[in-house]
Amino acid sequence: MATQFPWGKLLLSTFGIMGTGYVIMRATVPTPEETYAAMAPDLRRKVDANRAARLARENATKQQETAQLNDPDAQKPIWADSSRS
Repeated sequence: MATQFPWGKLLLSTFGIMGTGYVIMRATVPTPEETYAAMAPDLRRKVDANRAARLARENATKQQETAQLNDPDAQKPIWADSSRS
């Protein structure tokens, strides 16, 4: 007579191991704010400079996208212009 596989114990063990790992991760990994607060002042300045540069790039990209969407010439393909030949 074949014995049945203990699926309940397997599922309980699997979720127990995953839950324990998640709890350990939440307890040991610092939040971004905690990491920023623990940085040296010179590293904070570098992080702030990088953030400002990234925001400037994003704003420039958004402005360029807006300009391209509002440009009537951008709506037609380049090869549709017959005056370039």
